[in-house]
Amino acid sequence: MKAGEAGVLKFGEDQIARYSRHFIIDEVGPKGQEKICKGKVLIVGAGGLGSPAAYYLAAAGVGTICVIDEDVVDLSNLQRQILHTTGDLGKPKAESARDKLTALNPDCRVKPICARLTAGNAPEIIKEYDAVVDGTDNFTTRFLINDACVMLGKPFFHGGVLRFFGQALTVIPGQGPCYRCIFGEPPVPGTVPTCAEAGVLGVLPGIIGVIQATEVLKYLLGLGDLLVGRLLTYDALSLQFREIQVKKNPDCPVCGKNPPETD
Repeated sequence: MKAGEAGVLKFGEDQIARYSRHFIIDEVGPKGQEKICKGKVLIVGAGGLGSPAAYYLAAAGVGTICVIDEDVVDLSNLQRQILHTTGDLGKPKAESARDKLTALNPDCRVKPICARLTAGNAPEIIKEYDAVVDGTDNFTTRFLINDACVMLGKPFFHGGVLRFFGQALTVIPGQGPCYRCIFGEPPVPGTVPTCAEAGVLGVLPGIIGVIQATEVLKYLLGLGDLLVGRLLTYDALSLQFREIQVKKNPDCPVCGKNPPETD
């Protein structure tokens, strides 16, 4: 795949075959596939949510994917974190993700960052990407991603899972509520159980992670209705989706009318 005149991509025979099912969709076609291939996506967390999201985005042809995760592969991860295998035990998750995604689609440039996203490095990392996928498992990082994305004007694709329940929300700064509009402040540590404490059905992150990847592709293509102002919840036991309309909080400390200066 090479850049032609004015930066237009020229697809080779391999790419035409690989993305053929996209090419025959009228709403996507070669021009849409070019948008996908030029896309740059940051995935925070290479775990249960980040795994399916990353796999499908790489398969779809997203040109650049950065995976940031400070953790290493543990045996307990393999029940749901499909980016990793038994042979990866003890390996940094970001590097394991790079190896799997590159093997799946050599056209995809994968950058692993073996570190935690922090207030110190978030602005420099996030500013390089078109979209940010929340594959985290803790509230502190989730709120950090939201706040940084709003301040930088970057779309943020949230997902969360616990036991049999999942949720997804898309935040487009300036177009609807942010994550903090809905949930306010991170809960006091210890008041909300984690997946490690309460468990999670292994297939559940796959469903939510694929929804996040779908939203990212729709955003890159400029198609459809995004989950902006719409919190989508999923109950695996009843196999029911529910959509909750959510509104922008005018007093939100991040995206409200008069947000305070934020360090």
